[in-house]
Amino acid sequence: MKVLVTGAAGFIGSHAAERLQQEGYTVTGADNFSDYYDVSLKELNAKAIHEKGVEIIRMDLRNSEEYSKLSKDFDFIVHFAAQPGISASSTFEEYFGNNVIATQNLLEFAHKNKSLKHFFNIGTSSIYGLEATFPETVAPKPASWYGVSKLAGEQLVLAESRGDKLKASSLRLYSVYGPRERPEKLYTKLIACAFKDEAFPIYEGSENHLRSFTYVGDIVDGIFKAIEQHEKLNGEIINLGADDENKTGEGIELVEELLGKRVRLEVVPKRAGDQSRTLADITKAKKLLGYEPQTTLREGLKHQIKWYKENFL
Repeated sequence: MKVLVTGAAGFIGSHAAERLQQEGYTVTGADNFSDYYDVSLKELNAKAIHEKGVEIIRMDLRNSEEYSKLSKDFDFIVHFAAQPGISASSTFEEYFGNNVIATQNLLEFAHKNKSLKHFFNIGTSSIYGLEATFPETVAPKPASWYGVSKLAGEQLVLAESRGDKLKASSLRLYSVYGPRERPEKLYTKLIACAFKDEAFPIYEGSENHLRSFTYVGDIVDGIFKAIEQHEKLNGEIINLGADDENKTGEGIELVEELLGKRVRLEVVPKRAGDQSRTLADITKAKKLLGYEPQTTLREGLKHQIKWYKENFL
């Protein structure tokens, strides 16, 4: 079985590509190696999964002409590629281009794959809005350009399913952390600040935000289960995440404990559109996929600290 993983040089996409290759799938990864963050980190991810047998194609999904670089015999497409997160430095045009236009182009390419069995869109809990504690049936209320554009991309995919044009579904991910996490994300930045003896910028009030911190390996396990059971998932939206929650402040304290050192915190103004609470309702994932996250926050952070030491110290 052949799988196309978009955003394969990124954080979660690289882990998913690696796992699927290990499970016996033939994986092709596509990535534009955007400079949203240090490209050398994406190169590091790409090298790691290439060594495991994953082919990496450099291409921009927004450019329809570049799809000629891909074969047209994929059995599955797993669509991670996106303009990520909530960032004041990202423009609306970047969110729209990477999360909507690119998704539509990819869907048009998907139709050219006659053996395609399923298209998996990788969504986000940000689709729900400032609080993400709901089942998949609740109407979304995104509060950021990121959330709005990811919802639009998701609906483009699901429209293909409703119109009986493609078998497709969307997986909404919750607060993923672990090895290869982007450098501006909470735990990678926190660990880096600890080792560099730099102040960690914390958004005002965010230490009390509640999060379903979910280890990347548990997320990838859910995605693998979805691919293996794709025949019953057409048109479905499924939450994937940990069904417990921790305050951001508790996560910071745990990193300090594991490192044996304090991290200097520097309070910065609140970030517009930031979620105050995420708690994954995974009732549906448990029922349809047999999904059960296994990794505690302590165990996952140990893995992340080990990865950071091995690659950056």
